[in-house]
Amino acid sequence: MDIVKYFAQLLKFRLSATVVFSAIMGYLLGTETVEFSEIMKLTFGGFLVTGCANTFNQIWERNHDALMQRTLYRPLPKGNLSVIQSLVFATFIGIWGLFMLYQINNYCAYYGLLSILLYVVCYTPLKRISPISIFVGAIPGSIPFLLGWVAAYDFELLSSDFESGFGMAAGVLFAIQFFWQFPHFISISWVLDDEYKKAGFKMMIGGEKGKTAAIVSIICSLFLLFTSVFPYLFAELVPELGMSDFGFIIILILGILFTSKSFKLHKNLDNNSAKKLMFSSFIYLPLIQIVLVLDKYFVL
Repeated sequence: MDIVKYFAQLLKFRLSATVVFSAIMGYLLGTETVEFSEIMKLTFGGFLVTGCANTFNQIWERNHDALMQRTLYRPLPKGNLSVIQSLVFATFIGIWGLFMLYQINNYCAYYGLLSILLYVVCYTPLKRISPISIFVGAIPGSIPFLLGWVAAYDFELLSSDFESGFGMAAGVLFAIQFFWQFPHFISISWVLDDEYKKAGFKMMIGGEKGKTAAIVSIICSLFLLFTSVFPYLFAELVPELGMSDFGFIIILILGILFTSKSFKLHKNLDNNSAKKLMFSSFIYLPLIQIVLVLDKYFVL
């Protein structure tokens, strides 16, 4: 049935799958004993919560999506689904997803709800007001990696082991995905600048494609590089994220290569460099997450 296809399109499957992947990687890093039932709850709960946020986003931006070539054929601009149908769908899958996360622990549900609210209520409207939306959007965008850790964490230890257990390690995972968001979104905003402006979105840092956006990308890439090797440099602070020498070298090389793309953008200030940074961002984050997990279980 076509209507099933249209509802599936609202979920933005590739984006939602990327979010779920980060959550699973966070879970594998945080657990000592992998529970298949928890992974299933995290997978489906995370997917539905992300799909809920994506659907509310498309409801809000339906008129603006109709102005951009890449979003023109989404179900709402095309009239394949009504606003009411989409609202009911988003609400249903959101509640269902939060319930599944709650089955893991209540903190997972809190973070899931927070990500929906920040993405829909804050990030979405800010896109038409100011590039500060990238900073705001980086917060819910960073929650999945953290969510997986929260799903695995034994909260009975929280009161006595907050600093070294939950707090620092969770903060490192959050920071990795947070700093990654900036070169990622800057490159996308650069490549799609004309489309965004046509639809009334103010996504480019500095207002125009230029050195300001590239400098922000460099700074955040350097912070990302430091954060990604933090578990090696300060192993005593985050023993749960312990990193081997070989794992450190791999992640360091990946970080240097990724950061070089931001420097190239600053040097050339062209769409080709922005595209290379964008495609690198798609590859870089899952790669370092995989390396971190493999390093934990197999000691690279």
